[in-house]
Amino acid sequence: MRTRQVERRRRTRHLVELGGLIVKSDIVDVARDDRATILGAFPWMAGKLRSDDDERQNTLGRKGERGFRDGKVGAHRERERGD
Repeated sequence: MRTRQVERRRRTRHLVELGGLIVKSDIVDVARDDRATILGAFPWMAGKLRSDDDERQNTLGRKGERGFRDGKVGAHRERERGD
């Protein structure tokens, strides 16, 4: 029983963290909190990540690392820089 409870909490934490990444990336605002749009974007994004070259993946990874460090990614960061 205890092992199952620990695994369930671990999975819940993981799902909450993933949800936080979605919010942090500005996807929720851009999609106007439309869950169908957000869900529809994921297969497109997965396809892009599969087809992109390693350099593009590295660039995205660096942007993500900066986002974790600075607390801002996506449109939030671009608005601050004036992009």
